[in-house]
Amino acid sequence: MITITILYDNTAIHHTLQSDWGFSCLIQGAGQTVLFDTGADGSILLSNMEKLNIDPISVDLVFISHSHFDHTGGLSGFLRINPDVTVFCPTSFRGVRRARDVVYVDQLEKIDDQIYSTGELGGIEQSMVLMTKQGLILVVGCAHAGMENILQAVAHLGEVRAVVGGFHGFKNFDLFQNVQNICPTHCTRYQEELERKYPDKILRGGAGQVLQF
Repeated sequence: MITITILYDNTAIHHTLQSDWGFSCLIQGAGQTVLFDTGADGSILLSNMEKLNIDPISVDLVFISHSHFDHTGGLSGFLRINPDVTVFCPTSFRGVRRARDVVYVDQLEKIDDQIYSTGELGGIEQSMVLMTKQGLILVVGCAHAGMENILQAVAHLGEVRAVVGGFHGFKNFDLFQNVQNICPTHCTRYQEELERKYPDKILRGGAGQVLQF
């Protein structure tokens, strides 16, 4: 079972957690424990992790989707606590310090048995693909490269079962017709329209939300 815990989002489902513009989530059960993006503020990220009883030292690797500050601002604060990680970045993002290792990804790459990167698409962003027996789980930061292009980039790996993350201005909702679960977060502009079209598929986002697949 793969568990995705949202650590940082524009909203929070628990009053003890702080919401803020940005995104981060923790992925467990895919072989390694992954911190996907780091939100905008390290103190908020680490505070929310502490309140969710998540030890930063438990993270094995960090995956940065793109260089925008609302996804990378918490990285330096996190690395001060746990520098013993490999950080996987798109080639357009530079300046990572303190990490054990930094890997720049420009094309489709296998990170671990169940974890793939799409590679940097559109010169700006990589997304993560989690392989399961039931299909692919796609985790995106802001989908700046275009959801159409992201889905096309992973199509040869299998059928997408779930999509989690920020979709920005994406509104070609028919592309999600065969997706079982959709969790729109952060920058998703047409969230209400998406919920109306697929009310039975939508999973609620927000800091503190735990998704299991």
